[in-house]
Amino acid sequence: MTIKALVPIAPGTEEMEAITIIDVLIRANYQVTVASVEPEGQLTFKGSRGIPLNADVKLVDVADDEFDVIALPGGVDGAMVFQQSILLLEMVKQQHYDGRLNAAICATPALMLQHHNLYPKALMTCHPSFKSHIPANNWREKRVTYDQTYNLLTSQGPGSAFEFAIEIIIHLSGKAFAWSIAEPMVPLPNLHYHNLGAKGV
Repeated sequence: MTIKALVPIAPGTEEMEAITIIDVLIRANYQVTVASVEPEGQLTFKGSRGIPLNADVKLVDVADDEFDVIALPGGVDGAMVFQQSILLLEMVKQQHYDGRLNAAICATPALMLQHHNLYPKALMTCHPSFKSHIPANNWREKRVTYDQTYNLLTSQGPGSAFEFAIEIIIHLSGKAFAWSIAEPMVPLPNLHYHNLGAKGV
């Protein structure tokens, strides 16, 4: 069965995060849909560092589709567009309600998920600059944090985007498969992905 992933993007989305997520999930042979949350529905716009980003479709075009994961990149301006999108908010809420995986990185856990109080009891992390947005009881000082109870995956920033993307694969396809994707990309030894394939766990 093909695993379907939605990666929303917007003006000001952090390019490293968006491209890393998209690239790694495509390497896993997931069906990746990149959807524009740009208010006017434009498919091409600039990210947080002025690099052009291209979406496949407008978000409204896939609003009724089901995805195994919605993976939200960060970037302050992009996260603010996410925050203000009623359609994206409803899609993330439905994903949560259905028990499917939501994943968010960088500023987005704080400026989108926490702003709308979507996961009031979930453990999460975000970019350290936005730590104050997360209640102390919910905050975890980890590069990638997974709350099994709420099926929520969060991460801290561009430097943790690869780990974040691999963790998405772990939770959807298992550790052994995730290792088969990570190994050819020569991940840093301290990421411990070399342990995933050895025992097949």
